[in-house]
Amino acid sequence: MNKKHLFLCTALALLTSCGSVPLTGRRQLLLVSDSEVLSSSLTQYNDYIKTAAKSTSASQTAMVKRVGQKIAAATEQYLRQSGMSSEIKNFSWEFNLIKDNQVNAFCMPGGKIVVYEGLMEIVSSDDELAVVIGHEVAHAVAKHSNERMSQQIAAQYGSQILSAALSEKSAMVQDIAGTVYGIGAQYGVMLPFSRTHELEADYMGLIFMAIAGYNPEVAVNFWQKMSAGSGGSIPEFMSTHPSDARRISEIKRILPEIMKYKTTKN
Repeated sequence: MNKKHLFLCTALALLTSCGSVPLTGRRQLLLVSDSEVLSSSLTQYNDYIKTAAKSTSASQTAMVKRVGQKIAAATEQYLRQSGMSSEIKNFSWEFNLIKDNQVNAFCMPGGKIVVYEGLMEIVSSDDELAVVIGHEVAHAVAKHSNERMSQQIAAQYGSQILSAALSEKSAMVQDIAGTVYGIGAQYGVMLPFSRTHELEADYMGLIFMAIAGYNPEVAVNFWQKMSAGSGGSIPEFMSTHPSDARRISEIKRILPEIMKYKTTKN
């Protein structure tokens, strides 16, 4: 294949692999099919959940499931009303509270959500937990994992051989988690996109929790509590997350828009 043909194939692969994020409309590169992402993530999730110790707190476990199910229902409601009912099939919701002191939570593609007990020490209400679960669900709805994997594929293989690399995509998807990247690619591409993902998930998550009937206004106080408990943090340009100050400032800016989605809590 000559250089001109290779360039055209690569350009075509990129142009036909673009999508847009619900609610924000941001264009994104999606080189991996939904089925591949769901298959690989489900394998990882199942391996994790087999060895993770589930919380013995009945009340906190019930709280996670209750809030999670309401956020999931609100998310599906939004997708149906926005003409994206076909996306609902990609989600098989599951909510687990894990016995771990980490102040953290995550959502795998497909709606497999894990909250750690350490986070529940900071959460003081269903509304505050909805801030976290809404944020994590938003990552899944926005297909941020697919986008991250696609960025890694592009960074690792380079545009000149991207079209050839995509022909062996299945094997690539399985191996991509173990790939190590250079400082230039990491700080120049990967981390800035991750901060974009985090702020985007904040925005979308607040909308999902508002549709579910929770109060998005608690997000400011919640993230202030998170910031107070985090101690020293690394500079934002080296972090996968926005600075606490930036996140809180952005939430304050968008709250008037978010409140338009607020419904009466059931």
